[in-house]
Amino acid sequence: MQAFHNNEHPHRRYNPLLDEWILVSPHRSKRPWQGQKETVPADDRPEHDPECYLCAGNVRSNGIQNDHYTDCFVFENDFSALLKEEVSFESKTNPLFQLKPERGINKVVCFSPKHNLTIPEMEVKDIEKVVQTWKEQYIELGSHDFINYVQIFENKGSVMGCSNPHPHGQIWAQSSLPTQVDKTQKSLRTYYEKNNSSLLYDYLQEELKRKERIVLENNHFVVLVPFWAIWPYETLIISKRHFGNIIAMTNDETLAFAEIVKEITVKYDNLFETSFPYSSGIHQAPTDRISHPEWHFHMHFYPPLLRSATIKKFMVGYEMLGEAQRDISPEQSAKILRELPSIHYKTKN
Repeated sequence: MQAFHNNEHPHRRYNPLLDEWILVSPHRSKRPWQGQKETVPADDRPEHDPECYLCAGNVRSNGIQNDHYTDCFVFENDFSALLKEEVSFESKTNPLFQLKPERGINKVVCFSPKHNLTIPEMEVKDIEKVVQTWKEQYIELGSHDFINYVQIFENKGSVMGCSNPHPHGQIWAQSSLPTQVDKTQKSLRTYYEKNNSSLLYDYLQEELKRKERIVLENNHFVVLVPFWAIWPYETLIISKRHFGNIIAMTNDETLAFAEIVKEITVKYDNLFETSFPYSSGIHQAPTDRISHPEWHFHMHFYPPLLRSATIKKFMVGYEMLGEAQRDISPEQSAKILRELPSIHYKTKN
């Protein structure tokens, strides 16, 4: 009988944030690939695109003109998924057909007036302004009595459903906790009530001891491939200090957060020397005016690329019907990311 090796043998791993399991099949990464291949178009976008509805000074489809902004620019989404207006509603009792109205506010955050930039190509001082804008929006949106959660996120690249390449993200603030946030909160609270400590703080201490999955580290934050990662090069940014939301960051932490966001996104671009697509988002305490000592600030990056700039991981078949599955082990992907240079491939020469 062979001795088990986590980089060779199939196994399941537990995700304590979501109370779920994932199947890891590292031996499958050796199989030949005959799947879809695509051509990556050259990135020749101008600094200002007169046809882009996010560029400074341009007119959006609703006839509103953008400010002639010079750093961050925020506006309410012209095609919001949620609406602020309260509606009358008669509750139904059949548990098989439950529904309830959902109120919220959707905003767009343009990171830069320069149409041809992405986060890894921006200066740290400009990313710091983005973080400051996220802080301001968390406070502003959370001040509404009907808003209980503020979800800050970015979809980068058309493969992730991004309809405009201009550097931007979104904020969806709503009256209910989204499903993934609700599951995370329940796990964090259960752990905190049992141990009187933060799940992610304790987890981070163990990861720092083992150093198997650490990608980057500075004085205030760590980037690692989580033990339970699903996507091939998924990462998690965790604050070293235990605090629950973005407005609790000190000035030094704000700068360190901007620095480490730039560093990990540069490494992503360097992996296959392409503008690396991903969905990223911050998970933090709700704005429901309740104390949440269980929450620990963190940010997820979910990139789909697997073997090259054109070969992607898809959630199909077993993943849709059984449970999430990955081929390359988290330890392998962490090593690959860790060894990449932190200077962007476009400028390193």
